[in-house]
Amino acid sequence: MKALIVIDMQNDFTTGVLGNPQTAAVVKNVADTIKRFRKSEPDGLIIATLDTHFDNYSETQEGRNLPVPHCIKGSEGWEIVPEVKKALGKDCKYAEKLTFGKYDLPDLIGRDAGIEEFIVIGVCTDICVISNVMILKAAYPEVPVRVIADSCAGVSPESHENALSAMKVCQVRVDDKY
Repeated sequence: MKALIVIDMQNDFTTGVLGNPQTAAVVKNVADTIKRFRKSEPDGLIIATLDTHFDNYSETQEGRNLPVPHCIKGSEGWEIVPEVKKALGKDCKYAEKLTFGKYDLPDLIGRDAGIEEFIVIGVCTDICVISNVMILKAAYPEVPVRVIADSCAGVSPESHENALSAMKVCQVRVDDKY
């Protein structure tokens, strides 16, 4: 079985307070990749992460370093982009995360789940995508991890490319398309 991990495809990262032209433009590709994954892997596992903050965001380390309140639980910015949410379907598992990486993602997946490959897409390539990819690589050293470049976007085009290069060095397969 393969697993598709969809990182933080939330309104605040696409068209909201932390969105940029690249993250907004990747929404269609992410939805299309999810649909293709569903067709090719009907029994595959799909997990979508949600960056999740609360009203005390400005008091957190992240809030002090990035003083832009975002993805406040229950807000419109916290919600998954509608086009992506529709593609995720009803059987998607959702995983709230309080920081860049979902440190307990392996517990949600299961250490003995029989995953043959992880496919990772979403935003931001240079922060949350790379963080979660490294968690998967550490927890499942013998399971291939693949990132789909046209279904990811970063804070800037340069930082997106830097993150893809860094992941390649860590033995992550980076494909242009799924």
